[in-house]
Amino acid sequence: MRKLHHVAAVCAIGAIMLSGNVLAQAAAPKKEETGKDIAFNRSKGNCLACHAMPTQPDAESAGLYGPPLIAMSARYPDKAKLRAQIWDATKANPATSMIPYGKHGVLTEAEIDKVTDFVYGL
Repeated sequence: MRKLHHVAAVCAIGAIMLSGNVLAQAAAPKKEETGKDIAFNRSKGNCLACHAMPTQPDAESAGLYGPPLIAMSARYPDKAKLRAQIWDATKANPATSMIPYGKHGVLTEAEIDKVTDFVYGL
């Protein structure tokens, strides 16, 4: 009987430790997603599918279909025009193959703002 109580106590302690670990992970704040995170995320921005980013050494498997994302503040002195391009590139070029990220709800307004800030800084 005593051995049974010992096993039960060990199991209870293990369960408490495990639940504490799970609670700590759940309570840990998530890192806020950056514009770069979104741009590199294959299920969100996925900019690297079409664009090279020469200033980003971690931009692996960058595509060559779209123009390289470099000197963007010189190419788009008006940052709002860059944001509009990301939101719906078909307005400037109806034949574009770029996804209208905002118009089709692929990215939220906040995500588009973050991606715009990131791309503008390239």
